[in-house]
Amino acid sequence: MKEISDNTNEPFLRKDTIVVGGGQAGLATGYHLTRHNIDFAILDARQRTGDSWRERWDSLRVFTPARYCSLPGMPFPGPDSRCPYKDEVADYLETYAQHLELPLYHNMRIDKLSRVDDHFVLKSGRKRIEANNVIVAMSGYQHSVKPDFAKKLRPEIRQIHSGVYKNPSQYRPGGVLVVGASDSGCEIAMEAVATHETWLSGRHPGHVPFAIDGMFGKLIGVRLVIGLAFHHFLSLDTPVGRRVRPKLVGSTGPNVRLHPKHIRKAGIQRIPKIINVDDGLPVPEGCGPMDVQNVVWCTGFRPNFEWIDIESVKNRKHPKDPPHQSGIMTDEAGLYFVGLFFTHALSSSLLRGVSRDAKRVVNHLVEYR
Repeated sequence: MKEISDNTNEPFLRKDTIVVGGGQAGLATGYHLTRHNIDFAILDARQRTGDSWRERWDSLRVFTPARYCSLPGMPFPGPDSRCPYKDEVADYLETYAQHLELPLYHNMRIDKLSRVDDHFVLKSGRKRIEANNVIVAMSGYQHSVKPDFAKKLRPEIRQIHSGVYKNPSQYRPGGVLVVGASDSGCEIAMEAVATHETWLSGRHPGHVPFAIDGMFGKLIGVRLVIGLAFHHFLSLDTPVGRRVRPKLVGSTGPNVRLHPKHIRKAGIQRIPKIINVDDGLPVPEGCGPMDVQNVVWCTGFRPNFEWIDIESVKNRKHPKDPPHQSGIMTDEAGLYFVGLFFTHALSSSLLRGVSRDAKRVVNHLVEYR
């Protein structure tokens, strides 16, 4: 871990390559840069490695078993078939960075990235960083999204976005409406129904046809879905992967752990999507207003590219997807992305996928230095 001072306006860091983001994508990228003896630094906005995981809700478990959670150079601890909790992932990432002695700078939120002549310039407050190459190693889940009509809800209704939800102690007495039936919505609703009357709003996005914690799931199902389909079949290397990617970017994938039967058995009430607010109360499609005291918005996130002051990124056609080819910006030499949804495959934003994508962009960087 590195500590830096801010006692000058002159560039305090000049590197061949700067990696923006110190999560799993940034750390995996650091591993591959180290193997090529590249002079680089990783800049992380948070105070501690793994904090992006620690900030999620308390009971969160990943859907990928430990065998698919390892980054290159250090196996994930524990049984191969066990799905770890979020704090275990955070601690693994922190140990990984220490084990590899990666050049990691904390509390470095990048405000602006631009190109000046033949190099890139990054700004973090008064700090200036220069580099020949920049690898943006961040997920697309940067800013929480809520519908505009959320502002019209009564002030006494407690509103919580899934990005800041921790546990049911945040609720006021009374009913809980969870808006969004993706994985996060289902998991949060299952916690809420233990102590509150709970409704789950939104269409069912589909689900994997087996229990990932069951015998079939552990022995065969997860290997087929995570190990084969997500990583190889649904990738830009295959015709079907290239065909479905535009449809998947920005959409909600199928539920993995919880199926409709689990929701029904728990006593969670399914309702249509919320379309408006009437007299300060949420209104489901085709129904009347709902008198609830809590609303949890599991309505997703959007990426943050506003700090990248580069024309090809600013003028991108898709708001969630810069114009890259498997993480390589072909019209902006030296700029790369790792960690975005479907960078190269459906596994690209998972622990399993970031290393392969990082290796690809680092190999390209080395070839065209």
